[in-house]
Amino acid sequence: MDLSEIAGQGHILSEGRALRNIIEGDKIVSIILYGPPGVGKTALAHIIARRTRSEFIEINAVTAGIKDIREAVSSPSKTIVFVDEIHRFNKVQQDALLPHIESGRIVLIGASTQNPSFALTPALASRTMIFRFNPLSTEDIKAILIRALADKRGYGGDLSLSAEALEYAASMAGADARRALNILELASLSARHTGAATIDLKTIKDAVYDKTLYYDENEHYDTISAFIKSMRGSDPDASVYWLAKMLESGEDPLFIARRIIICASEDVGNADPHALGVAVSAYLSVERIGLPEGRIPLSQAAIYVAQAPKSNACYMALEAALAAVQKEETQPVPPHLRDSSYAGAKKLGVTGYKYPHDYPGHFVQQEYLINPRVFYEPSSQGFEIEIKNRLQQRRHKRNE
Repeated sequence: MDLSEIAGQGHILSEGRALRNIIEGDKIVSIILYGPPGVGKTALAHIIARRTRSEFIEINAVTAGIKDIREAVSSPSKTIVFVDEIHRFNKVQQDALLPHIESGRIVLIGASTQNPSFALTPALASRTMIFRFNPLSTEDIKAILIRALADKRGYGGDLSLSAEALEYAASMAGADARRALNILELASLSARHTGAATIDLKTIKDAVYDKTLYYDENEHYDTISAFIKSMRGSDPDASVYWLAKMLESGEDPLFIARRIIICASEDVGNADPHALGVAVSAYLSVERIGLPEGRIPLSQAAIYVAQAPKSNACYMALEAALAAVQKEETQPVPPHLRDSSYAGAKKLGVTGYKYPHDYPGHFVQQEYLINPRVFYEPSSQGFEIEIKNRLQQRRHKRNE
């Protein structure tokens, strides 16, 4: 296998790119290869192993310990140490690599499905070049399957895939070349058992039990971020897509419901006060009925929040009020607003409160802050238009 066979990573491996140059020139430095499973990280490490003039040692972070690291760095000659799933190393194990990287005794190649910015210690991340692998497209997967059928290292042209079978296998691989090849292997065994020279759609479908989505910790945060931003951006179609992805990947439905509640209050607010009620009702529904039926109120709530008029005025009002409390001199409670339910309150000056329901329109002009401030500025969206008009009238009376 050579660099031309690494699919979908032209942004780092095409002619003239830094990573390709240092590999072809055998000038490899410590690098971290980061991306979803089945996109070629380990394959690239093995290509480097064949091209390098240095000793190459491979260890897996799941099973390796400090003893394995010591053995890997004990060689008197320059050594390339490939650590698969390096994010599984704890801080002590990662720190054990540092002095040997700094001295030049070893060159580290780490492969990780986790974002190195979070999964690696800052010291180790700063001493490596990080290259992100992209998910493979359906066309990339199809090219890999076609090559596997034709190549003598694969099936040598003995088998073929129908166009429908090729399309289905690629779409069900979930951007994972390893999974695609496993599907092809199982389908080929079935085809050979029946003596068929062509793998048809039915044979491929029999080889695919389900579509397992790549969904690690990074994908968890990225997907929920896309979900929230789609609701905030008033796109119900994108919102329900990301919802479906999370549900299919096994995300906690109550976690999803909590994010909808937050979005309903932070991003919709009083522009549509019903949004919060819909979101809370969805949470309670999921809590009581669970999945799979609970996905339906989640969809209803997500779509409702997405299509609702948007306002973050309530959120911004709270932020402004918090800043005032934290950074300015704290205002005392005005005497007429203090608790007057106990004997002796009048003697302490707790008098003068005007009960709004005793006045026309259930409103009376009185101060609720010694130094009045304006924190809430309603938007011109949805129900906040009415709120804005009402507040303008009342604030005008206060100013008079």
